[in-house]
Amino acid sequence: MAEKTLAVRILTPEGAVFEGTAQAVFLPGVVSAFEVLPGHAPIISALQAGPIRIVGEQEQRFEIRSGVVKVRDNEITACVEMA
Repeated sequence: MAEKTLAVRILTPEGAVFEGTAQAVFLPGVVSAFEVLPGHAPIISALQAGPIRIVGEQEQRFEIRSGVVKVRDNEITACVEMA
């Protein structure tokens, strides 16, 4: 059975801007925006300018210029440049 939460880290050249858990994460992929839920298949994707939305106990938004994201085993690591 899949875990019910995701471990999320958003990193910038200056350091981590978010480390925590979420039920869902919405990302601005280069081809198309996409959602990651617990149990998502492994993926590496380029990111374009737009918001990263982290949905947990509270919703948080981070505006980015560009970046890359890796999803694996309910862990999301995004390396981004902030807008």
